Amino acid sequence: QVQLVESGGGLVRAGGSLRLSCTASGIVFSISPMGWFRQAPGKQRDLVASITSGGNTNYATSVKGRFTISRGNTKNTLYLQMNSLKPEDTAVYYCNVARSSGSSYYPQWGQGTQVTVSS
Repeated sequence: QVQLVESGGGLVRAGGSLRLSCTASGIVFSISPMGWFRQAPGKQRDLVASITSGGNTNYATSVKGRFTISRGNTKNTLYLQMNSLKPEDTAVYYCNVARSSGSSYYPQWGQGTQVTVSS
């Protein structure tokens, strides 16, 4: 079955950095387009960054230039380097296979990893 395990979140001051990781199992990771999603309290879960199997990336306008998504296919691991963090980046971050529409492919989600940015 699909298992997605996110890690690397934490509490950081505005302007700081964090690197998130997601380990996936139960999927053919190397050919799957992957994405990082986030959900802030009271808001819907949105795609913030995606990467194709070939390494092409796409970012939400709000994070472009600050976040970098990458993947390690040999380790079935997805990464998100987050720099110049802002309080509005505070959310629970999740990974999943990403559809071109911006939605997730699998209904299952991991536990997510909390990112809190203080001002």
